[in-house]
Amino acid sequence: MKVKVRHIVLNLLWVSVFSPIFIYTYMVGTFFDPSFSRLDFLDDVAAFTLSGDTSHLHVVPLETSTALKKPVGVVYSDHSANSFPSEVTEHKSTRVLSAASEERQPLLNNPITQAISLEEQHTLPPGKIEQKEQSVNKSYEMTEAADVQVHRIKDLLIRAKVYISLPAIKSNSRLTRELRLQIKELSRAIGDAAKDTDLPKSAFEKLKAMEQSLEKGKQIQDNCGASIKRLRAMLHSTEDQLRVHKKKTTFLAQLTAKTLPKGLHCLPLRLTTEYYTLDSSQQNFLDEDKLEDPRLYHYALFSDNILAAAVVVNSTISHVKHPSKHVFHIVTDRLNYAAMRMWFLCNSPGKVTIQVQNIEEFTWLNSSYSPVLKQLGSPSIRDYYFRAHRSNSVSNLKYQNPKYLSILNHLRFYLPEIFPKLNKVLFLDDDVVVQKDLSDLWSLDLKANVNGAVETCGESFHRFDRYLNFSHPLISKNFDPHACGWAYGMNIFDLAEWRRQNITEVYHRWQKLNHGRQLWKLGTLPPGLITFWKRIHPLNRSWHVLGLGYNPNVNQREIERAAVIHYNGNLKPWLEIGIPKYRNYWAKYVDYDSVYLRDCNINP
Repeated sequence: MKVKVRHIVLNLLWVSVFSPIFIYTYMVGTFFDPSFSRLDFLDDVAAFTLSGDTSHLHVVPLETSTALKKPVGVVYSDHSANSFPSEVTEHKSTRVLSAASEERQPLLNNPITQAISLEEQHTLPPGKIEQKEQSVNKSYEMTEAADVQVHRIKDLLIRAKVYISLPAIKSNSRLTRELRLQIKELSRAIGDAAKDTDLPKSAFEKLKAMEQSLEKGKQIQDNCGASIKRLRAMLHSTEDQLRVHKKKTTFLAQLTAKTLPKGLHCLPLRLTTEYYTLDSSQQNFLDEDKLEDPRLYHYALFSDNILAAAVVVNSTISHVKHPSKHVFHIVTDRLNYAAMRMWFLCNSPGKVTIQVQNIEEFTWLNSSYSPVLKQLGSPSIRDYYFRAHRSNSVSNLKYQNPKYLSILNHLRFYLPEIFPKLNKVLFLDDDVVVQKDLSDLWSLDLKANVNGAVETCGESFHRFDRYLNFSHPLISKNFDPHACGWAYGMNIFDLAEWRRQNITEVYHRWQKLNHGRQLWKLGTLPPGLITFWKRIHPLNRSWHVLGLGYNPNVNQREIERAAVIHYNGNLKPWLEIGIPKYRNYWAKYVDYDSVYLRDCNINP
């Protein structure tokens, strides 16, 4: 009987005392296990979602939060995911994943953290892990990623933005201002760079300055690691997906910008047909004696877009006080010459004098005289813009825009040759709208400068180092990388001063030096910055407001006050992709009642 009672007591003691102790000990051991905490953290990150419905922000459906990729390395930036005391004595192998520590900061995207998986670290002995890390590290150093510095800068920007949102940093106004300034400068330096080679030299100096500022913030705020880890995990996990969406958007925008709408293709065909039905006496404009009168107001407009040219002329003459004193010189190509003449013959702009010229008639403009014409016609240039293995690269779509191979785009460098008897000419792009009388520009004193233009030193624009290759000694020795750029589109040129300073020869000399495209890549603004270096007279910004062809946030008050608004960018107002809220500024100068527009189905 006593034996049975003893067994019963022992069983009860086991159930009520020893079993709970055993179960509790097992749970605590599992909870403090490093591998468990890491896997739990990764699951937490993968399940992280933003509050609210963000589907309306994306054209292409995004992956669900459960499909997010596991962040590579940067999740464990400063310490492990958990903050328990056992982390201090964690196995040596866990240090392999610490990709953002002080000593390993430059290797945020080091493939070591990809090559040595979490499972391998818990199955291999410590010695093997170190050997594997060393071998992978050597191969990484031999094939260093081309974008490691770009990713490093992006990571620093993320950290800085998080730092300035923390209460301890906010209370330090001096450090907050310093971080905001560093963010602005570093963001401007990185721009759209995708590779380290795209970064300007100044980016590395700004990178070091940012690291010093972050170090100050780290001393103030030591417990912000968890917030940074979580934000890095979220941002880096979606980076690839965002890059794909950006490439798709860029491709479609570039494709649409280069595509001529059906109506604008129909219009010149219709006008050309009508032009050749006219008698020779009906094909001439009136007041040809005014074309070379230097006392009048002369405008230069080079375009192959009939509707755009019509808007420039209509918007200009609607604001002038004395239309009979204004002369428009329009130069177009051979294909659109008859159509352009027919349009202005049928839509005579009152007392304003119109001249339409064919660029083919400029016999002096040939490859023996113009270096750029020789270069544009060379097989190497055409291969550079259009060769097959570049055609799939979204970043190079801009190189394939036909305007870069059009001599019309470069005709602005030959104004004295086109207008030999004029002293001043106002140059207008065909994507501008004039909103005020521009007559005062002719009486403006340019102070011995050649080009009166609006400078573009604002945050949305770039300085010289964004257009020219300052790694080349010819550029670095002659120009200031921080000098203000300026805008083409509305420029008053002093042709007398141009001739005196022999500006055309300056342009030719630099074009010859850039034969291998080592000084700048493409376009007319880079050679313009060089040619008119220290020959620019800055105009008040209200004369010329830019950005309506790409920026939906141009200040409304600036638009209303501007003398000229410029649709520079891909979102032209005559395209369906044009920004809707800006389209009416342009459309109100189009005569949609014209029979030719109705025949070609061009509607508001």
